[in-house]
Amino acid sequence: MRPIVVTALAALLACATAPAAEVFVTRDAQGRPIYTDRPDKLPAEKLNVATKQTDVVEVQSRYQAEMAKLQEADKAATDAARKTADAKQAAELSATDKAKRCQEARTRYQNLMNARRIYEPGASPDDRRYLDSAEMDATRENAKRVMDEFCAGQ
Repeated sequence: MRPIVVTALAALLACATAPAAEVFVTRDAQGRPIYTDRPDKLPAEKLNVATKQTDVVEVQSRYQAEMAKLQEADKAATDAARKTADAKQAAELSATDKAKRCQEARTRYQNLMNARRIYEPGASPDDRRYLDSAEMDATRENAKRVMDEFCAGQ
């Protein structure tokens, strides 16, 4: 009796997984196709629609793979945006820094040009070595070169 019950159960499961309905196509008054399982008028063309069960594991793995690709693309876009923002900020800081250095170099050059005596600091705060005329000219020329370098294009 048990083999009969198992056979009947297997047949019932086979019927449950088979396609349940037929598909027909008819045309309306404007000639547009209408797809249905119960045609309102005859003649209706019977379509052979092949169906199969969805493999849930395959769908989940494809979904996870697509999500991983999207996350990688999103991360790449975020990284690119962050790099662009960092570069823009660096350029702004660079421009600000250049302007500051230019102003400092210009001020140093003007101070050296207006000074009658120039000195170098020594080992202690009170110890100074005053430059002679040739050294003063070289120091002023060096300050002018630095000013021109930092202030180029401004």
